Amino acid sequence: MSKINVEHVFTSESVSEGHPDKVCDQISDAILDACLAQDPESRVACETLATTDLVVISGEITTNAVVNWQDVALRVIRKIGYVDHNVGFCADNCKVMVCIHRQSPDISMGVTAETSRSREQGAGDQGMMFGYASNETAELMPATILYAHKIVEELARLRKSEPEKYNFLRPDSKSQVSIRYRNGKPVAVETVVVSHQHTPEMKLEALEQLVREVVRKVIPAELLNDHIKYYINPTGRFEIGGPHGDTGLTGRKIIVDTYGGVGSHGGGAFSGKDPSKVDRSAAYMCRYIAKNIVAAGLADKCEVQVAYAIGVAEPLSINVDTYGTGKLSNDTCLEKVIREVFSLRPTAILEALQLKYPAANHWSYEDAAAYGHFGRPQFPWEKTDKVEAVKAAAAKYL
Repeated sequence: MSKINVEHVFTSESVSEGHPDKVCDQISDAILDACLAQDPESRVACETLATTDLVVISGEITTNAVVNWQDVALRVIRKIGYVDHNVGFCADNCKVMVCIHRQSPDISMGVTAETSRSREQGAGDQGMMFGYASNETAELMPATILYAHKIVEELARLRKSEPEKYNFLRPDSKSQVSIRYRNGKPVAVETVVVSHQHTPEMKLEALEQLVREVVRKVIPAELLNDHIKYYINPTGRFEIGGPHGDTGLTGRKIIVDTYGGVGSHGGGAFSGKDPSKVDRSAAYMCRYIAKNIVAAGLADKCEVQVAYAIGVAEPLSINVDTYGTGKLSNDTCLEKVIREVFSLRPTAILEALQLKYPAANHWSYEDAAAYGHFGRPQFPWEKTDKVEAVKAAAAKYL
């Protein structure tokens, strides 16, 4: 039986790169990038806290790389746009406290091939990870989270590219998009919510006009109408923001980072973790698999779950759910297709997606840390290069 409702409204939110939690995610991932650039075998579990003119970097890092942690953090803060001394969080004033030690040898023993029981790199932790794809958008992402991301991303681009015209914008912002679905497909935007940090002299009318222009630019015209409800800075003012307004922490925006509440989530955050941690690498691989299945036309929607035990290479289970949209006789057939085409062993994931060499492949974990880890073409887990292999493996079940 299909799980698609005949008609419903679904909502997702996004936050900008200047949101306090996203500041921390980007710092943690910039540190990961810096370590991997010099030492691809780096083990990184980096957590960041940000508050009024203070950043605390902590965690477990084992690497041969020589990295100035403070310089990395301040570069990220400056890049985001926190350069105004009057907002309580500024790259020029910010103190950086570093509290880093080496990875636990108990963990290292299970994820290093030479010391693991099987002589193969095992999973960096236990847990379950999910990947999702849907053909409701060209990016094979849920429309609600995709357009929520695009709104705040475009506002940030305008703030940076035309600072004189948009000098009333400050870095912290949030968006929310509600879309009406009919028979599983998006048909109309119902509501748009945007809260954007601003200067004291900003006129709310200017922000309202700008948001409407951005919505018309980033959301397809066929989803727009004259009846959309807009809530723009609904409290009236948003002057105090960023880490000065709300303390930020790495890993608190896991739904923003993934599919906006569509599908399931294993609970693990991504940012600050090197790809030996399956919380991150297996979630990326599950997205890669789900996207190739949908791109191959074998389902309109697809969710892939995988589970691991720490130190064990072979996944404990693989589960596929197409929400009643699968083209094969049942979803168990898709599990067989996955096992034939893809390997979910940690070393195979690292190799397939080249997760230890982001810079050499022209992407970065820092870029993934804002505006969603999924749905943007620069990342290797967004490739659909396995479509023909998936079709060939599925042919026997058609």
